[in-house]
Amino acid sequence: MTKLSFAHAQDAIVAVGRWLDGKGWAPATAGNYSVRLDDGSFAVTVSGRHKGRLTPDDVMRVDARGQSLDGKKPSAETALHLALYRMFPDCGAVLHSHSPAAVGLSRATPADGYVLAGHEMLKALPGIDTHDSAVTLPIVDNSQDMAALDAAIAPRLLEPGAIPAYLIRSHGLYGWGRDMAEAERVVEAVEWMIAAELAERSFR
Repeated sequence: MTKLSFAHAQDAIVAVGRWLDGKGWAPATAGNYSVRLDDGSFAVTVSGRHKGRLTPDDVMRVDARGQSLDGKKPSAETALHLALYRMFPDCGAVLHSHSPAAVGLSRATPADGYVLAGHEMLKALPGIDTHDSAVTLPIVDNSQDMAALDAAIAPRLLEPGAIPAYLIRSHGLYGWGRDMAEAERVVEAVEWMIAAELAERSFR
């Protein structure tokens, strides 16, 4: 796990916001991003900011309980980020994207998960070294109650073979990693596989 200073985290979050917005995965003010800091606090995006136009001032610090350390207002979903940091001590960064493909797949899938199998891109996920693999991307129903949402998804993230990603139905994708680079790779790989699955359906 890589921990960053607040200044380095600000730069990393600004850059990832522009990257995700450039892919169409951060429409309007959607999405939120965070990094574990070297002092034990967390850098998170300020609520209501357009992620493609972030500046360092749009990144704030919260403590482990999600309380603001600088008077700014964090995203309501900060609690979901902090739950992942508690659950996975090696987690160093969390990203939440809102692509049309991910939202569409979650709405079109009534089950509580979607199997991704046979994709070369599976090898971009931690611990997977062959395309001849199958993983389940969990899907949890959306809720404005962050505690209830966390309680619904947490057990599934601790199952053997679980990947560092899940979908909130009608909402978007969460992905995380040991550092920002790994979190980006997880999100990009899962988003790509989702898009490929939907493209395959269109040819049937």
